[in-house]
Amino acid sequence: MKNIIVPVDFSIHSENALKAAVRIAKQHQATVTIVHMISFQEVNLSKEKKSEEGRYFIELTQKRFDKFLDKDYLKEVTVQTVVQNYKVFSELNQVAKEHRGDLIVMCSHKSNGIQNVFIDSNTKKVVRTSNIPVLVIKGEKKFTPHKGVFACDFKLESKEIFIKAIQLFKKLKIEVSLLYVNLPKRSFQSTNQIYDQITKFSDTLADAYKFSPAEVTIFSDFSVESGVFHFAEKQQADIIGIHTHGRKGISHVLSGSIGEAMVNHSSLPIITFKI
Repeated sequence: MKNIIVPVDFSIHSENALKAAVRIAKQHQATVTIVHMISFQEVNLSKEKKSEEGRYFIELTQKRFDKFLDKDYLKEVTVQTVVQNYKVFSELNQVAKEHRGDLIVMCSHKSNGIQNVFIDSNTKKVVRTSNIPVLVIKGEKKFTPHKGVFACDFKLESKEIFIKAIQLFKKLKIEVSLLYVNLPKRSFQSTNQIYDQITKFSDTLADAYKFSPAEVTIFSDFSVESGVFHFAEKQQADIIGIHTHGRKGISHVLSGSIGEAMVNHSSLPIITFKI
């Protein structure tokens, strides 16, 4: 892991994400790239006026960076800053690509009636669009996970993401439990059918990633969300990993809408991986 991307709005919430990113960076001697997204209004201004507006906001942002980054815990890590204009915030994916980011770390809130709508809505946009893993931090609790759950559909199209997820969990030194959520009605499968699917999936993996179907817990519930949350609670997990398709309407797959809902409702940190 060489570069961790952290979007910030200079709030205490984004500082919580930064602290988590710094802990990971120190473990891997990685750079932390801190990004502040600015939305320049598209108004009928001359090029000169737009240039003046841009310079003003960049200078203001640099002053805010100077204050925000004056922290002792940043002294032992390489930090770089980026100011990015945005329209819908999904441009963060392009920033990650340009800076060869390996992980995006953001903050969100458990849905409890006290939310920062700006932060939560933009976190969901990043989860939906990011081509690299997104770690969503919750609250101010120190990020020191040891036990994780990774929910997967164990379909062949998920093979690459499964490998990336296992690699990341290993890098973060997190013991991971594998989970398949069995849903009622059209998505329901018998235990034998699920084991056959898992076996075929494992057989396609390199030896370093193969696993026994017995290592996967088949957990029946009425939704993927509730199944993952209930199993994570039983396992006393402190982090959840999921894969998403970044879009809706796919039967029994962790679609973008499910991924966003889990990010919104979970009290645990979430790592998302987009297929």
